Amino acid sequence: MRKVEVVPYKKEWSKLFHDECQKLEDIFGPEMLNVYHIGSTAIPAIHAKPVIDILAVVKDVECVADFNKEMEEMGYDFKGENGIAGRRFFRKGGDERTHHIHMFQKGHEEIARHLAFRDYLRAHPDEAQEYSRLKQRLAAEFPIDINGYVNGKNDFIKKVDEKAKHWAKRGGHHVNEVH
Repeated sequence: MRKVEVVPYKKEWSKLFHDECQKLEDIFGPEMLNVYHIGSTAIPAIHAKPVIDILAVVKDVECVADFNKEMEEMGYDFKGENGIAGRRFFRKGGDERTHHIHMFQKGHEEIARHLAFRDYLRAHPDEAQEYSRLKQRLAAEFPIDINGYVNGKNDFIKKVDEKAKHWAKRGGHHVNEVH
């Protein structure tokens, strides 16, 4: 059973992201085009589940399976699309999750959505704090119910996704974090 835990922002999350990027780049080489830190651990000053979410953009998503053995050796479990068509999802750490990797082929619409969400909250700290408070409340309400926690965030995420999409169209931009 996974415990739902949110903790205050930690500066080391950025280092953990960069360390993992280097390993991914060593495995995937030129097949990997970009790597981004996404999710709540990429938004300074908010509470988050201590899981590093990584978005990796690859040339051809069908080639990702060629690297499953190397990913397993790094401690990742391959979870297929895991609910999002065109994604290849990996998780590390079992019930004590440490990393999620979301791999998409260049041009997939989810890439822009994830980056816009992250960057919108980075640029709007009041809304980021609202999200932080929501996550803390849900973690207290659903300490052993990850589905209840996730479902409780859905309306907020949809609302921010919509705002972020319009904000990005009006010139909001993301910071390139490629190594």
